[in-house]
Amino acid sequence: MAIEEGKAAPAFTLTDQNGEKVALKDFKGKTVVVYFYPKDDTPGCTKEACSFRDNQKAFDLLDTVILGISPDAAESHTKFIEKFDLPFTLLSDPGKKVMEKYGAWGEKMMYGKKTIGVIRSTTIVGPNGKVLKHWKKVPKAADHPEKVLAFLQS
Repeated sequence: MAIEEGKAAPAFTLTDQNGEKVALKDFKGKTVVVYFYPKDDTPGCTKEACSFRDNQKAFDLLDTVILGISPDAAESHTKFIEKFDLPFTLLSDPGKKVMEKYGAWGEKMMYGKKTIGVIRSTTIVGPNGKVLKHWKKVPKAADHPEKVLAFLQS
């Protein structure tokens, strides 16, 4: 299933860093930024997470929730959150089922070679559950959160 702007975002329920179940429908009425990243505490993923963190107040003013999703386990997410003081929820998708629904798992180029893995991407889900914006591939992890914020502010 391809993610289409203007269509309903695929529903999901995943486990957060505390072992609690979190569903997309829990945030009905709010804007939700769902960003997919390969691995906790790696250079690009850390830059992206810290940029979301550094812009958290601006996202709060826009009544926007940030959810990060990777295949990492809850314990890994907890360490990542504590190490970098991340103020948002990280979800575990070890089976990559949600990533597949959102086009965030598949073939990608890494260091000039084709490989299968997590495709760094972002989807903004509006208060009505529809996709407002979808970035299929995020080229510059460190700058991306500011692009997301600029889109929401426009």
